Amino acid sequence: MAASLLLPSAQCRLAPYPATSTSGRGAFSHCTLRARQRRRRWTSVAAVPPKQKQSNLSWAGTAGYEAVGDVKDALYRALEGTNRGIFGMTSAKRSEIHGLVELLETRNPTPEPTAELQEKVDGCWKLIYSTISILGKKRTKLGLRDFISLGDFLQIIDVKEEKAVNVIKFSARALKILSGKLIIEASYNATSQTRVDIKLESSTITPDQLMNIFQKNYDMLLDIFNPEGWLEITVFLKF
Repeated sequence: MAASLLLPSAQCRLAPYPATSTSGRGAFSHCTLRARQRRRRWTSVAAVPPKQKQSNLSWAGTAGYEAVGDVKDALYRALEGTNRGIFGMTSAKRSEIHGLVELLETRNPTPEPTAELQEKVDGCWKLIYSTISILGKKRTKLGLRDFISLGDFLQIIDVKEEKAVNVIKFSARALKILSGKLIIEASYNATSQTRVDIKLESSTITPDQLMNIFQKNYDMLLDIFNPEGWLEITVFLKF
């Protein structure tokens, strides 16, 4: 299972929708996603609407929260210092985060999210947590232990065109802080009140210098971030 938390990102107001790629993922609207994908991992999937869902909270501490705002505040605190969970964390911390997400899922005010995609999903989102992990040999081979740093993960969703673009930013410290990005374009279609199917369309890395760095392990990199599969939206809230 893969799971992700996304927040609206101001960065996308300045970033145009990627137009080129080569074949080869106050109160703000808040989208919490949880996914179980058939093939790949990116966002998240697999809960039923909250009235039908049998909650199986994995962290006993969730029992003390009554107001949704308290749960959201606790979730923000739990995510501090986790670096989106990409490079691992203790089992206790992961259980705490997942328990809070499950608690929010049981209070989801939008039981049919795919009917409200235009209003609540269209736009740009920033990843703040994911169960996708890059550990051990994969992290070393990709240079993510010392040579390459991960920047923001953005997801630009165009509901009208049924397109989603995932932008993963990198910087290479040994190349005078060369910055670049992996861009993955995908199409999707709603298949139920909560689920969408996702198909990979294309991917590219820019600039060419960064592509040269990842070329040898590009399949590994794409396998990690390839969004193809399906996801189910489990929570729409306002933060």
